[in-house]
Amino acid sequence: MEWGITYVGLDTSKKSIQVAMLKPGEKDAVEWQEANDARGVKRLVKRLKRESPGELRACYEAGPCGYALQRDLRSAGVECIVIAPSLIPVKPGERVKTDRRDARKLGECLRAGTLTEVHPPTPEQEAARDLCRCREDVRQDLERSRHRMGKLLLRRALTHPGRAWTKAHRGWLRSLRFEEAADRAVFDDYLLAIEHLEERLRGLEVKLAELSLQKPYRESVGWLRCFRGIDTVTAMTIVTELHGFERFRTARELMSYLGLVPSEHSSGSKQRRGPITKAGNSHLRRVLIEAAWHYRHRPAESAPLRKRREGQPAWAIAIADRAQQRLHKRYWRLLERGKAHNKTVTAVARELVGFIWATLSEHGRSVAVDAPGESKTARTYRIKNVTGASASRTRRSGRRAAA
Repeated sequence: MEWGITYVGLDTSKKSIQVAMLKPGEKDAVEWQEANDARGVKRLVKRLKRESPGELRACYEAGPCGYALQRDLRSAGVECIVIAPSLIPVKPGERVKTDRRDARKLGECLRAGTLTEVHPPTPEQEAARDLCRCREDVRQDLERSRHRMGKLLLRRALTHPGRAWTKAHRGWLRSLRFEEAADRAVFDDYLLAIEHLEERLRGLEVKLAELSLQKPYRESVGWLRCFRGIDTVTAMTIVTELHGFERFRTARELMSYLGLVPSEHSSGSKQRRGPITKAGNSHLRRVLIEAAWHYRHRPAESAPLRKRREGQPAWAIAIADRAQQRLHKRYWRLLERGKAHNKTVTAVARELVGFIWATLSEHGRSVAVDAPGESKTARTYRIKNVTGASASRTRRSGRRAAA
């Protein structure tokens, strides 16, 4: 019975948990604060069970505290969900924000059913995802360190004629001599930091490659590596960031989750569409846009790609080849219409997501491979349904190709 449920809103921080408990049939919330540690969580569970007459449902916002509290509460028998902060209803005239108000608002919205739950990873999935993100952090630190070195040399009017960070460039760096002792100290420190970060990056990539060969990642990573522009690091990023892939029923849902769909502000007869929403997973969106740049080149099977496809199923290779053909044409047709390079690549990345969905989902795999005796028109509309491309856009492209 709905009135027999007690709803609990939790506002979490590093040191404390603000609690607002809404008992069945009562308007005012029972509020108190607990310490955010093991003893505090035990006291919280004990009090909730003592004062709740029936079923308990709790929630808190996703944030820097992660999913540890949710796992502790569920192991103690308290149903708890984690909420997407950006999708919590906001009153335009509300100007006061405190922990007590936030906890009470979460409890009230949970009772009203207006909150959106995020899909929490398991501890194993979270560990694999953190390994990918750690590698990304080290890569960014390495890029910053190289920029510092380059700017130091530029201020001293020292420039290398060739490409930076090649074998010849490193030999040129080691041949440099500075008159000032302070310059030598700075140069040596920057170079040591670069070499240290490069070694860390290589070590993390080795661990990532080893993890990709284990279950449950081996099959999915192997399928994704059949695509142009997707190797082990990108494939592992896709798989670990999209934990629980079965929750995406269509390719359009996955595109929306990644923030690759256009924003819109329409009312009445007016339709206004703007840039992409960028409302989803920024790590995954970045690697997909990087992969999309590869499709500006003519479709081909290079030696590294051929090696990656060895031992992979024919249907995965067929989907990847279909992606090469379609996305290459899509890229150049958009450029011919005067679209900017960045917008074109973003559009290609959005359609690449459709092919990735077709590869990783059972329904997508069943319809993405050519059917015997299928006409070209039927195949075009079937691929459109898989990738989420618009029907009118597909028809316009077909007319331009025929002309």
